[in-house]
Amino acid sequence: MTELVLDIRGVKKSFGENLVLRGIDLAVHRHEVIVLIGASGSGKSTLLKTINLIEQIDDGQILLEGHDITDPRVNADLVRARIGVVFQHFNLFPHMNVLDNVTLAARKVFKTPRPQAEGRGRVLLQRMGLGDKAGSYPDRLSGGQQQRVAIARAVMTDPQVLLLDEITSALDPQLVGEVLDVVRELKESGTTILMATHEMAFARSAADQVVFLKDGVLIEQGPPEQIFDAPQRPETAEFLSRVL
Repeated sequence: MTELVLDIRGVKKSFGENLVLRGIDLAVHRHEVIVLIGASGSGKSTLLKTINLIEQIDDGQILLEGHDITDPRVNADLVRARIGVVFQHFNLFPHMNVLDNVTLAARKVFKTPRPQAEGRGRVLLQRMGLGDKAGSYPDRLSGGQQQRVAIARAVMTDPQVLLLDEITSALDPQLVGEVLDVVRELKESGTTILMATHEMAFARSAADQVVFLKDGVLIEQGPPEQIFDAPQRPETAEFLSRVL
């Protein structure tokens, strides 16, 4: 097994009386793609937000390459600089062109000189099929193109892990495939990915491990062929019978 990048230990999170995460244990190794599945409200997005320190956990630990990032003394901004995140909504800066959106963190947070940052940014945009869009503004792009820009921005700084939260749910169906193709390419290049998705065909074909969450509990985890073809838990089988 390759090096452990992300180690989630007994993580709990409540919003008032609502216990959303009920003691999640999960390990993510380098170059691994783990896909979270489950109904809306199962805790997938909340788990990703706790990893990126958008939400503070109530109990447990999250270790990034062996360092406890949930320690209150940790500088959250420095942690977030090591984690790439793409959400459902693209969150691009409308007043910046595509290249500036992609290179902003590298230039401002990592102090990469503009020529160097822009050189890498153009290479990434080319990989995303957006080489001719560097000077365009977000409102001139389709939803699928905007989401690919958001992915390029997230991987621009070589994050230790890439978090993808339902990145296709806001897209028209015909645009979903082009975004998932980019994720497949990132997998092939060795990017470590933890993603939540409702795209079961993608989970089956691209994941190394599939994790089924229900009501804030990790019900079952295993390779795609086990989860989809021979689930061990009745809750998993019931969920898949409804969505497949």
